[in-house]
Amino acid sequence: MNSTTVRNLLVRGMLAGLGAGLLALVVAYFLGEPHVDSAIGFEEAHSHEHEMEVVSRSVQSTAGLATGVLVYGVAFGGIAALAFCFAMGRVGRFSPRATALLLSGCALLTVYVVPFLKYPANPPSVGDPDTIGRRTGLYFLMMLLSVLLAIAATLLGKRLAPRLGTWWATVLAVAAFAVVIGLAYAFLPVINEVPKEFPATLLWQYRLSALAIQTVLWGGFGLLFGELAERLIHPKSAESVAERAVPAAH
Repeated sequence: MNSTTVRNLLVRGMLAGLGAGLLALVVAYFLGEPHVDSAIGFEEAHSHEHEMEVVSRSVQSTAGLATGVLVYGVAFGGIAALAFCFAMGRVGRFSPRATALLLSGCALLTVYVVPFLKYPANPPSVGDPDTIGRRTGLYFLMMLLSVLLAIAATLLGKRLAPRLGTWWATVLAVAAFAVVIGLAYAFLPVINEVPKEFPATLLWQYRLSALAIQTVLWGGFGLLFGELAERLIHPKSAESVAERAVPAAH
């Protein structure tokens, strides 16, 4: 790809990230925030210390939430667009739409799901404030390992494909990824700071909502960016598909 195409894809990736961020924001507000409020209520009911809020809860759940989700969507959209530029044509003979969906699915898996299974998201009132640095470091270490191992598994699959075929090369690459990730799960420290009296149902619902937000974000990005990339790279084919989808006027 030339520099103009890469720049155009980068802009489209950021726009797609913004659109996906808006979808994720709706899910976060209606699905995630009620669980956050419940967790804060639990914390206030069981804490004897009352700290003054620097930012009110109403601002946190509206403007603060919107800023965080949308900035996250735009930033990761730009990074994913650059990754798309590298992956297009190198991971198989996929169309831009299929490549974007494949890339977003892999990003969801490696950047969020794999670290999440080892160090799942916790609501307010869960976790010792003195260990937040250690917990954050371990989470990002797990994320880095997941991304690097996914890249290594992709390279392994491409190297094995000429001898074993695409199917078995993919199976072996995925198995190797799973084995090494399993070893990382086994050897990295376990963190369990959930209070015994914290409601298990609330914890489960909060974690499901966190997973749902990321799924909507990356799924929405894959669909939006795939369409934008298809129209940029293959404008004639995208136009012909659109024309066939609209019935001819009589």
